[in-house]
Amino acid sequence: MQGTKESDLVTAVLMYALRCLVEGDQIALRHMNFGPREIEVLREITLADLYRVESLRSHCLKIALNREIYWPMMDHLRRQRESEETEQALIAADAPLDMMQTLFGLGGKAYSRLRRTLSLDPSVGRPPGPDEDSTHRLWHAWNQRIEGEEDDLLSAAEYLELHAETGVSMRAIWTLTRRWALYGDPGDLQGSKPAGHKGADG
Repeated sequence: MQGTKESDLVTAVLMYALRCLVEGDQIALRHMNFGPREIEVLREITLADLYRVESLRSHCLKIALNREIYWPMMDHLRRQRESEETEQALIAADAPLDMMQTLFGLGGKAYSRLRRTLSLDPSVGRPPGPDEDSTHRLWHAWNQRIEGEEDDLLSAAEYLELHAETGVSMRAIWTLTRRWALYGDPGDLQGSKPAGHKGADG
């Protein structure tokens, strides 16, 4: 027998209530309007009873949306979704492990799993660096983004922008920008160091 949407709702709530009962969460049960009599009946429910719920075409529940909780929850889910999408975009662009660790706290196992999920081959050896013109473009694009900022570390989205804007590989972007952040531009492309930079001598 195929369950109805009403029976699906009742089953889900009963399963939740049973878990609350097992865990002794009386507060959650009271919030759902379960009193002593309802709890006693809940204790008697069997697995077969839950299967019988599938025949129900009505429910005994009063559903109300709590907007004060709903919107923060939706915002949290959206931020998580966007963060995961950005992680995948960086991995797809061959971002190195230390970059993902710095930006997302991603461990080696999770990094390897994401690469496998995206069907990426393991990285072998050091990829060739960008040519001089590409390095110049990267320097200018990166320097514009950190100008006036206290932190030389960009956001994940900004690194993706640099990759799209300059065509430089993500590994080279990470290596060069972190090197410039620490030591300045060794080629003295601008005749000066990045804004807010502190040289190796402090």
